[in-house]
Amino acid sequence: MKYLQMIKRLRWSILVAFAFGCGTVMADATPPAVTMDWTDPSAFSEVRQNVCRNGVKPEEWLTELARHLQRRGSSMIAAGQHLAVTLTDIRRAGACEPWRGPQWGDVRVIKNIYSPRIDLHYTLTTADGKLVRSGEATLRDAAFLSRSTPGRDDPLRFEKRMLDDWMRREFKPG
Repeated sequence: MKYLQMIKRLRWSILVAFAFGCGTVMADATPPAVTMDWTDPSAFSEVRQNVCRNGVKPEEWLTELARHLQRRGSSMIAAGQHLAVTLTDIRRAGACEPWRGPQWGDVRVIKNIYSPRIDLHYTLTTADGKLVRSGEATLRDAAFLSRSTPGRDDPLRFEKRMLDDWMRREFKPG
């Protein structure tokens, strides 16, 4: 008797898991309003000029920037539109200064002379694929330390703020 109850519970658990799994798949079938990709990271200024020894791979911070852009950008473009952004070059805020000593090889020093830069290409389309607008953007923030930035613990806070500022300027509602 207990064996039959276990089987029934197991079947019920499988049905519930399947139902939630299908719901997730169906929800993911809708393409996101904003997507971001990038060209070859090894050609980026950040990678070519970086003397930091830390093991952070470009794909890790690029993926985080893509998530941020997708989260923020979804509310900035009109419903039914799709924004595709391709990063073509990036230089993150700060730099390593290994000449300070061996323990400084992994420390990113943030100074005004190490300002962030992002070059990108974007395409905004309607739901049926018609081009609304496309273009290139060169994002620079020479005064990045003079402005308040939330998230002092976020190593990408300056780059995220530049992307937010660009989206507000380029895709403001109305």
